[in-house]
Amino acid sequence: MVETMRFVSLIYVDRSTNQWVVRDREGRLWIVPLTEDPWEHRLPFHPTEDTELEPVPGHYKSLVGVPF
Repeated sequence: MVETMRFVSLIYVDRSTNQWVVRDREGRLWIVPLTEDPWEHRLPFHPTEDTELEPVPGHYKSLVGVPF
């Protein structure tokens, strides 16, 4: 039996740009702005050589509006 692995959502700060980045359950990365309904205003994130993702504690999920 083959099992598929689902990622848990994780929150990062990109230190090179000071942006919030969220990895969703499918492993996709999103820039999440600090606005009203931030998850609804997310944009795809594509890391570069300068990207410095630093994990932040999960209790920040409510700050960036992650629905899961």
